[in-house]
Parts: sequence; structure tokens; C-alpha cells
Amino acid sequence: MVTDIFKLIFHHDQRLNKLDDQDSPVNPKKMESSLEDFMKPDPTFSSFYFSGTDLNEERFGLNVLEAYDRVLNALQMAFPDIQIFTHTNKYLSIKDAVEAIDLNEALVLSNEDMIDLDISDLNTKKNSHKKTLKKALETGHMTLYKVPARNGFDLLMYSQKNVYREMFFPLQKLVPDHFRFFSINGKKFNTERHFFFETWTLDRPPHGFEEVHPETVL
Repeated sequence: MVTDIFKLIFHHDQRLNKLDDQDSPVNPKKMESSLEDFMKPDPTFSSFYFSGTDLNEERFGLNVLEAYDRVLNALQMAFPDIQIFTHTNKYLSIKDAVEAIDLNEALVLSNEDMIDLDISDLNTKKNSHKKTLKKALETGHMTLYKVPARNGFDLLMYSQKNVYREMFFPLQKLVPDHFRFFSINGKKFNTERHFFFETWTLDRPPHGFEEVHPETVL
């Protein structure tokens, strides 16, 4: 019986401009929006949170999954031509790059061979990280953060483009042999109890928590 749970939590249509507004003083000039500004398209971004649970051992974190390596290989398959950068080096695989960074740091996935970005400023412990994240997304890059979990770490991806479809199918191929896969609408929950739904209502998940099967279609 498979006791590993893989969760992909997606949140679309988040306003890119709000990254500037958070945790910063009110700028009076921003309040004087002209009609031209009002008519401009409001760019958005998506976030994707990758987490895992080993129910048998009651451990939590993407890295505790027996199929952890396969998950990262699936992400590699989703973006086969991507360039992978950390603040110190360039890597050929997402897995190697993730292993090379510390918690709260990020790597950058790009279609460019070189990028004009100080990746070290993406560290969430730095006050500048939201401004740098906004710049990365505006220039077409994706970021992948290594974030703390109870028993290791999870991964958090930001992308201006909605890349859910690209990732879904390679990850779906890991079902049912390696884990149960739940695709979760991030707009449907905001509590820790919901985040750990698999510990109390696995077979009757909340609304917006959809289990992915081999025959599931988008």
C-alpha cells in the first residue's frame, strides 16, 4: 500500500505589482494613478508549492518522499531546455542545484544562457528579496525556493507564466506506483489544518483538493 503523499499547491493570477507594496511604506506618488496607468494591463504571476508526506513514518517535507528524486526528474522533464542558476554556479540539473543551495535560498530557471540578476538577493532573509523576485519574473525567469518543512524542506516556484500544464503530466506518470498525488487550489485554504489535510481527512479531502489518477485529464 502506497503511504507517500505528494501535494502540488497552485495559486494563479496573483498581482505582480503587489510584490512592491508588501512590507513597504506607502508611497504617495503611487496613489496618484493616471488614467493611462489605470488602463495598462495588470501583470500577474503564479506560484507552485511542492510538498510531501510520509504517512507511515509521520514525516513531512518533499525530501522525505521515497520518490523525491523522481519528482525533481519530472520537473527537469517539464523544462528540458531550461538553464539553471544559483547564486554561485550554473547547473545541468534541478536536483543538483537544489542540493547546492541552503534553506530560504533560491535558484533561477531561465531560457537565457546568461542572466543579469543578483540571485543572492532572492534569499528570503534579505529585505530586498521581493523586489528581486519581481525583477526576475518581469524578465521571464522562474524562481525555485528551498523552504523549511517539518522534517526537511519543500520547494516553492514562482513564474509569470502559468506552467501548471507543463509540470502536471510528468508528475502524473508517478501515480500510482510512487505516491498519491493531490493537486490543490491555493485559493481554497489558508490554515495549517488544511495544509496537513492528509493526516485527518485523506479519503474525503476538502473542496478544491483534487486527487490525480493515471486517467485524470486536464
